[in-house]
Amino acid sequence: MLSPETTGQKTVQLRDIESPADIRQLSREQLTCLAEEIRQRIITTVSKNGGHLAPSLGVVELTLALHFVFNTPDDKLIWDVGHQTYAHKLITGRQNHFHTLRQYKGLSGFPKKEESEYDAFETGHAATSISAALGMTIAKDLKNCPDRAIAVIGDGSMTSGMAFEALNHAGDLNKKLIVILNDNEMSISPNVGAISSFLSRKLSGKTMRRVKNHLEERLQSLSNVGENILNVLKKSEESFKSFFTPGMLFEAFKFDYIGPIPGHELDDLIEALETVRDNLTGPVLVHVLTTKGKGYPPAENNPGRYHGLGPFDVETGEPVKSSTSISYTDVFGKTMVKMAASDTRVAAVSAAMVTGTGLADFARHYPERFFDVGIAEQHAVTFAAGLAAEGMRPVVAIYSSFFQRAVDQIIHDVCIPNLPVTLAIDRGGVVGDDGSTHHGVFDLSYLRYIPNMVIMTPKDEKELQNMLYTAIHHDGPVAVRYPRGAGPGAELAEDLQLLDIGSGELLHEGDDILLLPVGNRVSAALEALEGLAKVGINAAVINPRFIKPLDEELICSWATRTKRVLTIEDNARQGGFGSAILELFSRNRLYDVATCMLAHPDMFIEHGPQKILLKNNKLDTTAIVRAAIKLMK
Repeated sequence: MLSPETTGQKTVQLRDIESPADIRQLSREQLTCLAEEIRQRIITTVSKNGGHLAPSLGVVELTLALHFVFNTPDDKLIWDVGHQTYAHKLITGRQNHFHTLRQYKGLSGFPKKEESEYDAFETGHAATSISAALGMTIAKDLKNCPDRAIAVIGDGSMTSGMAFEALNHAGDLNKKLIVILNDNEMSISPNVGAISSFLSRKLSGKTMRRVKNHLEERLQSLSNVGENILNVLKKSEESFKSFFTPGMLFEAFKFDYIGPIPGHELDDLIEALETVRDNLTGPVLVHVLTTKGKGYPPAENNPGRYHGLGPFDVETGEPVKSSTSISYTDVFGKTMVKMAASDTRVAAVSAAMVTGTGLADFARHYPERFFDVGIAEQHAVTFAAGLAAEGMRPVVAIYSSFFQRAVDQIIHDVCIPNLPVTLAIDRGGVVGDDGSTHHGVFDLSYLRYIPNMVIMTPKDEKELQNMLYTAIHHDGPVAVRYPRGAGPGAELAEDLQLLDIGSGELLHEGDDILLLPVGNRVSAALEALEGLAKVGINAAVINPRFIKPLDEELICSWATRTKRVLTIEDNARQGGFGSAILELFSRNRLYDVATCMLAHPDMFIEHGPQKILLKNNKLDTTAIVRAAIKLMK
């Protein structure tokens, strides 16, 4: 806790802040100086560790104001998505560990309840905050608890239907819910859609007053007529305000609307939040205007690039190169452009992840066939189904963990009518430093049970190209699932080739045991051959390529020959590829085949480098060798 001597000084340093209670003792001038130190600490740490730089830089003053005005942790802050919480972590007792941000066994890059009582709700996907805050508000009312719940949601998340479902419910219940709309005109890519356009019709408080004063002067000059009009306007000032701001939208949901407020002016922020705190009678939305990347010019000029990034040079803003290999995402993007050049049916759909999914070049070359629908994965899938129903061959590129939000649409709108929609599933498997909310370890399980769905996983970059080409020529739904990062370095294809649906490939013959690795585990299995040979084990290796349908004849013939099978997948054990193999053996009554499954255990996986996570869950080359030896007895 700060001493009176400390708070009386001209400036207070971040090292003096142990909790938000210390924040509440500071003057506005001290808070302003603290904000700048926090920014520099965030920039320095992210430049070394990587992370979500621009979102966190944009909410430093807002974070300080919220903790200054509200009695956290009794009052609950729910951060939508949660990637903007670096300042929040620094002032809630974690600054001594902040250098471990997103590092293995270090601080999470997202809110984590086990880290701090100030992390009221664990978030990682967009548009959940209003729903969660409303639930907390109702629970507090039922317990006669006076504390508040405050949702902080970005304008990018407001493109998601879930946010409006929550607004609709909250307005109907008329409870004392506080929603802070952090409006920086960005999600990851620039915001799109009618809602975004409406929110951009905004004026700062100073501009609003200037327009209002000018109008009053003009009307007063019109003698009695002007005075009469002015009296009417003064009686309906809220209508006047709504004409110039998005207030009418939120008031339609029965929310009181305050704003827009400049989000980097602490005096304005604190005054507005104190007014809300002291006069709360029902749901209220505070519209705050911020600059994504505030305080670091490269991030301000290119907030999309600095939304989430790896280590970079602070002076130049340029990323620190960690690999010279092309990533699977880049291969996907190049292949999409190549296919679209020769096939006018090919279209691409993104859910606010244009650059992240590798579609930026496609968008530039074929803007009439590119569609960014915002953070609306459910709509993206059904929209693609509509395109396919009229003869197009749409490819929907979304991260694996975000595709989870559209499982119903995949089943109902794509697979039941058996439409030719390709799901490009990026970040399949463990993704590294973003942790449990972003690992894509469930897609094989949640897609495999859906009728009509074809699922492919490439062993390398060239195979990804041919799988995409095969997918857009298949008359039905296809999922192509590939991992984050670089592949093994296969040479890219000059001419794309069609694969036979359901055909695997034998990569190595052997009589002792059959290795069945999928996707990024194929290279690890091939590396394991040398270690197995040293102990006298001659292993066969099949690249299944297709999770569904399986190459039953190839797999069963070699399983019958070796009598021992080891499946290896970067997916959850339950319901994944290994489960499919066990079902296959059961159908074919191969009861004498000893089978072992290597996959992720039944738990949510922590954040950390992909190699470490794969090693921990016994999916690396060494683990494959050991599992094979054990199976050989």
